[in-house]
Amino acid sequence: MSPAAREPDRVRRAIEKGNAPRGHFRFGENWSRFLRLLTEDRIVRAEDSLQEWLGATALHGVSFLDIGCGSGLFSLAARRLGARVRSFDADPLSVECASELRRSHFPDDPDWTVERGSILDLPFVTSLGHFDVVYSWGVLHHTGALRESLENAMIPLGDGGRLWLALYNDQGRITDYWRAVKTVYNRGVGGRAAMLTLHIPYVAARVIVRAATGRWKLERGMSMWYDLKDWLGGYPFEVAGPADVIAFFQDRGLRLDKARTVGRRNGCNEFLFRAAGPR
Repeated sequence: MSPAAREPDRVRRAIEKGNAPRGHFRFGENWSRFLRLLTEDRIVRAEDSLQEWLGATALHGVSFLDIGCGSGLFSLAARRLGARVRSFDADPLSVECASELRRSHFPDDPDWTVERGSILDLPFVTSLGHFDVVYSWGVLHHTGALRESLENAMIPLGDGGRLWLALYNDQGRITDYWRAVKTVYNRGVGGRAAMLTLHIPYVAARVIVRAATGRWKLERGMSMWYDLKDWLGGYPFEVAGPADVIAFFQDRGLRLDKARTVGRRNGCNEFLFRAAGPR
């Protein structure tokens, strides 16, 4: 795994004040804009993703923890499939996004809890209890302390439970380029405009390829535009190679059930691990 940008203490202090640290991407603002595009079709595609990876058409009786819930889309999808859901995020605006989805789709539902918390807050994490599915897609590499986040993500995992993660792929020198892009993006309005303009051809190429191959709609119900902003701006930024991630969890007693890697491309590698136990 790449060296961590060891700044969790600064992150924690900023979070306690309700702010993103200077130079960090404001994920909650991006998610709040994404929710304007949320449709039934996007929600169904999120449900399809959960069903495919978890190998179940329904999640009745399953407890589901959403670490870094962002917009709350996948918490909503899990709840619609029947899971008991607990969602948390360190960003207060992300918490509000997820809370709004809960209010609009499952008002006063005792089986879906949304709260503010950080995976780096060990007392908070240990207070959560244990879950059948612990889910964190594209989150832990943005904490500024990836290894600590991976360790803490195992704490709420119940006996036989499944840990589903997506983590940025390590591309070597290309990763250094993207880290520089993200640093410039977060310097202010000028940096954001420059990086968005510079990478518009990248987005256009993706659009053309997906349209030509009949894959116009993004998997998981996401948005290409808001995914781009997340990709260009998402900082802190750490990466991990698939072999390193697999070895990390296998050394701690977890079994790999499924993986989907991106090869030498940018993006996230996905992993589904299972803890020992009867389930």
